[in-house]
Amino acid sequence: MPAYDFYFSRLTYESGDWDVDIRMPSNVLNSLVEYTTLKVDPVERIVALSDPKMLEAPFCYLAGHKLVQFTPAERKNFERYVRGGGFVFVDDCNHDIDGLFAKSFEAEVAKIFGPKALHKISNSHPLYSAFFKFDGPPNTGVELNGWGDDLVHDYLKAVEFGGRIRLLYSNKDYGCEWDYDFRNKRWLAIDNTRFAVNIIQYALGA
Repeated sequence: MPAYDFYFSRLTYESGDWDVDIRMPSNVLNSLVEYTTLKVDPVERIVALSDPKMLEAPFCYLAGHKLVQFTPAERKNFERYVRGGGFVFVDDCNHDIDGLFAKSFEAEVAKIFGPKALHKISNSHPLYSAFFKFDGPPNTGVELNGWGDDLVHDYLKAVEFGGRIRLLYSNKDYGCEWDYDFRNKRWLAIDNTRFAVNIIQYALGA
């Protein structure tokens, strides 16, 4: 196989609905090719959270709208991956009025890492200057109702180990924002996938 610096892994899980924002990965991968010198595998890889192969991925993405309730095997791999130096970006699609994804996923994180592990990160965090410069998490045009609280969130949350983010958690529905028709990208005044480039560059060590 060709040597790649980066490949995009989407995690499947038995509960909920993991198969959201189908075009998002290809758009993000295209932006990495456009803006960086990384050798990028252009094909999204889909791997079960319960599969030990996910432990080898440089970056994992997990998203959905519905209940998140990990199986024992999923919970074990999630903990091993995060504690072991992996990077997972979890995005709440937040179109549910009762915040089901947020509440159930946050409960899983508390169960695995402790009730205080998931915390707000500062808007001056190195994540926001890892490639492009941001003053904090960009807002999206689709952020509706994270946690069912009717708020537009001006922060992201994370679990950190060794001074580095290992789990980045968003209620801003970036996946839907980045799930545009790539053929129309030239009409965008500001490329909304630039923050994805920051996330991935940070995950790779920037």
